[in-house]
Amino acid sequence: MKKILILSVLLAGLNLTSSAQSILSKVGGAVAASGLDASSLTSGILGKLTPALSLTTAQKPKVSTIVKDFLLQKASALATQKTDPAGSKSKVNNLISGLKSNLGTILTVAQLTKFTSLKPAAPSATNVLSQLFY
Repeated sequence: MKKILILSVLLAGLNLTSSAQSILSKVGGAVAASGLDASSLTSGILGKLTPALSLTTAQKPKVSTIVKDFLLQKASALATQKTDPAGSKSKVNNLISGLKSNLGTILTVAQLTKFTSLKPAAPSATNVLSQLFY
């Protein structure tokens, strides 16, 4: 009886592991499909934000985590752009609001104001900060 119980627990564990891998591969596929490389974009964005906002050493890892999470979620939302353009745009807009909100918990009021002023006038492939605002 113990062997059957152990075997069923192992099978359930394997099933959960394969489900988690499936979810991770879907997110990775969404990132690849949207053309976003979250790691390199995050480092590029931090390269611009750190001097512009005078980020402290305590703020840098927190801002990096928030930005990377935002980019991954944005890539996932953009992956549905062809099938649901309105829903995708709505998700991205909500993510941008959430980004500002999350950054507001880490940045000072002056830094957050400066962050908002860094928004490019229009989306640009040459300005890495465009990924945060558009």
